[in-house]
Amino acid sequence: MPEQTNVSSAAIPPQMMLYQIGIGHFFSRALALAAKLKIADQLSGAPKSGAEIARAIDVHAPSLVRVMRLLVSLGVFVEWEDGRFGLTPLSELLRSDIPGSMRSFVLLFAGVAIQDGWKELEYCLRTGNPAFRRLYPDDDAFSFMARNPEQAAVFDEAMAAFAPMTSAALAASYDFSRFGKIVDVGGGNGALMIGILNANPKLQGIVFDRADAAASARKNLAAAGLASRCEVVAGDFFKDVPRGGRAYLLKHIIHDWNDDRAVAILKNCRRAMPPDGTLLIIEGVYPRRIEQSESGRGATATDINMLVSTGGRQRPEAEFREILKASSFRLEKIIPTRARASIIESSPG
Repeated sequence: MPEQTNVSSAAIPPQMMLYQIGIGHFFSRALALAAKLKIADQLSGAPKSGAEIARAIDVHAPSLVRVMRLLVSLGVFVEWEDGRFGLTPLSELLRSDIPGSMRSFVLLFAGVAIQDGWKELEYCLRTGNPAFRRLYPDDDAFSFMARNPEQAAVFDEAMAAFAPMTSAALAASYDFSRFGKIVDVGGGNGALMIGILNANPKLQGIVFDRADAAASARKNLAAAGLASRCEVVAGDFFKDVPRGGRAYLLKHIIHDWNDDRAVAILKNCRRAMPPDGTLLIIEGVYPRRIEQSESGRGATATDINMLVSTGGRQRPEAEFREILKASSFRLEKIIPTRARASIIESSPG
């Protein structure tokens, strides 16, 4: 195995630090391409030469070796002394055939669609609009995504891939069983609800989303043996949401929208729930102060991606309080979880 050298970031001159930040897109594009071509799958049995991989995926072998070596420099792959390439703990997670695969997340966040959106960052900065509004002024993020079924499928796969980890973190941090029935508003393909129901055997649920997502949810809930415990309803959360739940769950929904649209969703939840109901928003809470740290980068990067991709935003606690008050809710508490998102619990009031 090649010798690896660790260099402290403190020893890197500021000029070189700026250079490294500036070429970050080199690495993300190479990573996304490796995920798209399923190179990690090719290496799952044993190390292979660049020529062997190239034949299997029908690409130019010398160019593939150059791209592989770029990713070797990041620790994504390893190059052996005989020139063969192998997997590392990072590229193991790029395999498409393992539980917890991150391949779909790489394709989503480093893929062409979001990269194209970020090319329009100046437009977003000057107008406050998401990138797609430049060409489709009447679209919202999800009608725009529907124009590209392949991208929509990548989005659904990425959300489903993380759902088991998210539901486990939520179940470890919060008692859902006391509600009897919960409504997952914007619940997508049902992956989060499946995790919550499996962790709470007496709980019942309703998954509510657009018709295409609802169809996937029905299929997934049936496959999980949970169809008898969970109803699936298709609709538009800007018009209304189903009644019948004691708790209404919105995971990574509110941050997709500006304040007016967010309040419209929350008001519909308020009308649907009983006077003693509970609202649970599952999202990151934007820090009061940004520090030079991994968590700071995560919060700010997600926030700007919302600006570029959806027109939404990450909100600090004070802004959550404002939109909740405007929707006739009272914020009760914020509960951190291991999922790098918090449970923002609110009551009608």
